[in-house]
Amino acid sequence: MGDWEFLYEMNDRGYSPEEIADAASCGVAPWEWKYLSKEWIDSQLEGAPEAAYDVEPYEPFQSREGFPYSVVEQTEIFHDLVDCAQRHLENTGRYLQVWGELGEIYAEIRFGLRRHATHRAGSDGTIQGKLVEVKTISPEKSSDRVLVKSQGDFEQLLIIHIDRQFQFQGKLFDRAELKGAEGKFLRGRLEPGIGESV
Repeated sequence: MGDWEFLYEMNDRGYSPEEIADAASCGVAPWEWKYLSKEWIDSQLEGAPEAAYDVEPYEPFQSREGFPYSVVEQTEIFHDLVDCAQRHLENTGRYLQVWGELGEIYAEIRFGLRRHATHRAGSDGTIQGKLVEVKTISPEKSSDRVLVKSQGDFEQLLIIHIDRQFQFQGKLFDRAELKGAEGKFLRGRLEPGIGESV
């Protein structure tokens, strides 16, 4: 019997398409699963928080101006904004100019950026304690290069690229990796296919 023939057997036994899909995703037939009793699970979770919102991080998260920050809420806002930008493009044929904010929200979710207060010069926030400048390349731009002022106090540059299908890609560069150390601007480049994407 092949590795996946149990899926045919599940069909013969009357399992629903959803149950068959679940078994296919984990690669194991339901009759091979080991079940844990509800009582055992409850005993292991005694004293644990009831909901995700009850979990307190080691260091409280805060966004700009000290407002409470929730990664879950920020993720929902991000998806809403991307959906709105896509709908605006479909409706008008024009891009909604929200690229910088979308790039920074993506950086918060994907890279753990903790943003500074509004309008702080030199960097946008920190990632793992290092000062970071975020630059977003919009779908309207044909270049994969960005310029950033060399006078900024950032230690790392995070380049976010948003393509025409609203797919996001980002890569973090150390300041020393950037070109133009002697000039007024530093140059960074995000080559297509390089970096983390979503």
